[in-house]
Amino acid sequence: MCGIIGIASNKSVSINIINALKKLEYRGYDSAGLATITKGEINEKKCPGRVEKLEKILFQNPSEGKLGIGHVRWATHGVPNKVNAHPHSSEIVSVVHNGIIENSDELKKKLEISGQIFKSQTDTEVITILLTEKLKKLDPLNAVFETLDMLKGSFALGIIFKNFQDFVIGARRGSPLAVGYSNNENYLGSDSYALKSMTNKISYLDDGDVCLLSKDQIKFYNSKKEKINKEIFTLSDDKSSVSKGNYKNFMIKEIFEQPISIKTCLKEYIDKIREEINFYNLPINPKDIEKIVLIGCGTAYHSCLVAKYWLEELTSLTIETDIASEFRYRKVRFDKKALYIFVSQSGETADTYAALDICKKQNVKTCSIINVVESSIARHSDCVLPIHAGPEIGVASTKAFLGQMLVLYLLSLKISESRKDIDQIQYKRKIIDLKKLPSLITETLKEEEKIQLIAKDIYTSKGSMFLGRGSSFPIALEGALKLKELSYLHAEGYPAGEMKHGPLALIEDGLPVVVIAPKDKYFEKTISNMQEVIARGGKILLITNSVGQVISENVRFQIDLPESDLSLTPFLFSVPLQLLSYHVALFKKCDIDKPRNLAKSVTVE
Repeated sequence: MCGIIGIASNKSVSINIINALKKLEYRGYDSAGLATITKGEINEKKCPGRVEKLEKILFQNPSEGKLGIGHVRWATHGVPNKVNAHPHSSEIVSVVHNGIIENSDELKKKLEISGQIFKSQTDTEVITILLTEKLKKLDPLNAVFETLDMLKGSFALGIIFKNFQDFVIGARRGSPLAVGYSNNENYLGSDSYALKSMTNKISYLDDGDVCLLSKDQIKFYNSKKEKINKEIFTLSDDKSSVSKGNYKNFMIKEIFEQPISIKTCLKEYIDKIREEINFYNLPINPKDIEKIVLIGCGTAYHSCLVAKYWLEELTSLTIETDIASEFRYRKVRFDKKALYIFVSQSGETADTYAALDICKKQNVKTCSIINVVESSIARHSDCVLPIHAGPEIGVASTKAFLGQMLVLYLLSLKISESRKDIDQIQYKRKIIDLKKLPSLITETLKEEEKIQLIAKDIYTSKGSMFLGRGSSFPIALEGALKLKELSYLHAEGYPAGEMKHGPLALIEDGLPVVVIAPKDKYFEKTISNMQEVIARGGKILLITNSVGQVISENVRFQIDLPESDLSLTPFLFSVPLQLLSYHVALFKKCDIDKPRNLAKSVTVE
């Protein structure tokens, strides 16, 4: 979602703010801005559109100053335009804000009655006006604390002051916020990735924390205004993975990185000599688990749905899946003998974090499967299982999705083996098969040229449908989601057996229908459902591993994938769907790495 940067330095900060904002572009945004203290005054510049546009404005009219804040905005309150862009400034204070102020309308009405005039449609401007009033009587720190007491919602703030030109103040409630350390320069950022180009020494604010940072020091306070200390983390250095290299987009690079990311993850969790899966830090003994609850949003939720099939097949446990944005508001019956697993690429997904927080308050066992080990969800969980995918910059998740599924599959196998739900021979065989996965994905990627032809054939369609049974059903959902995210085409995923219960009404002549049909126990029934679609004029793209077999002469396109252990088909069948979405979006000239209206790290509810 929105991105924050703040810098206190002994030299001009505007160039570094711009560079940091470019690092935050992957989060998704519609406008950009910055404010510095220049010659004793707040100097604000902002615009709708990309950071490059803001950079051109600065080139024509530079902003000097050794203290500043910057922002990329993903619109919530108010349309994307210059007035609604951040920062929001008065003569004496300037504010950048991530998240949502839930009581902004109520506060705005009270302020308008008292004579205040609002320029924008945003909830953020309420904060600026409240601080401006508080600063008439209070120092900045106390003004911030009193203002925070009036706000409801989930947010992170970066603030500078005209009359206090030595420091930036940051505050967190819900939305993530980090600080970075350097010599004669310190930083505030909405995530560590934005700060990584400037420092690898990072601390994280917890809910209710406020920080005051100058060029020489950083002070932390908790919600009770007490000074506190923070642990300093050292970030890993992996510069190659955040460059597009020779690829046209980050997304296609990340699709082709999947054999490597899968191999890396396998090395982390499988003992090469003993052919054994190692999970040393599970918060509950697998023999004591009676139920597993899998929780996520979007693509991460789809990985949970796939894992439900694996866990039900491999173990005798009760398995539930939940969408985090629903879980947090349901009257859940918590179980002390259950393991609650939270899946998130960024580790900052607001709904998933809120669901985790509820579980923590109920003292149940929690585990997170994430890609960012320094994230809020990771730091809040009893146990963290990283997917080791490396930075994923494209908004539409690809290698992180396969990484999430991989860790969930490894966990399914390990729990099954520990509980003796699976015998040792089968367990070892599945590990051997799993180690073939990187080469199988490499083989699958060779279908790209054929998929380009398919994309060219369907990109002008008004919609599409994705069908699958068993663990292929969540892959159908994920395929439809990817096409929606990237190309803005209407796409729906369904269990193939549900077609006759309504969705067949959507089939018309020429409608693209993607049928996911591995040679499993559902194969014949899936093909039967496909024939129902063919009979009504649907244009079939069949993806199967039924090697060398022509399923139907009425199939327009058929993608043949390599044979594998049936448990691994969700991995292999995901790859053609990623490539299809990518190439359809390419033909439609869409912004592939930054789809409209979407963000990489979803930090608002």
